[in-house]
Amino acid sequence: MTGTAGQQTKGRAARLARLMPSGPSTAARTPFVLLVVLLLAGGLISLLLLNSALNEDSFKLSRLERRTTELTDEQQALQHDVDRDFEPDALERRARQLGMVPGGSPAFLDPDGTVRGVPERATADPSPVPAAPAPETSPSADPSASPADPSATASPTAPGAASPTGTDPAATPVPSTPTSPGR
Repeated sequence: MTGTAGQQTKGRAARLARLMPSGPSTAARTPFVLLVVLLLAGGLISLLLLNSALNEDSFKLSRLERRTTELTDEQQALQHDVDRDFEPDALERRARQLGMVPGGSPAFLDPDGTVRGVPERATADPSPVPAAPAPETSPSADPSASPADPSATASPTAPGAASPTGTDPAATPVPSTPTSPGR
């Protein structure tokens, strides 16, 4: 029985030897394993570089959004200043500072040359802007006209009244004042 048992073990050993790789075949697998490792490492490095680029763009985008918000706020503040300067009260106050007076009732010329209405010379109202404007607490106060600014105060004579020299006040030059500082 030992003879058949010995042959069986030799047969098993031969079958196992065929299943087990021999020395030269493992050397052929080494380049394949290195190739797979290099491909995985290259893929990871490219993913890291791509992620870094995306993060950089994200930071740039947030900076640009913040700058857009700042510029929008500044634009709205400037628009508010412009709107405040063109309110009827502010326009009237600046017109009076320049010596202008409200017009009377208008007269119209028809195409045939006839006048419709009664033309009148514009005269100043009996109650013009006070000599020294009181500080206003409303948000419509004109910041360009301060009480310390000599051009912001009314002249000693009323804008429409005749001057003591007898000249027409509309004919005298009036220095213009800037509507807002710095612009």
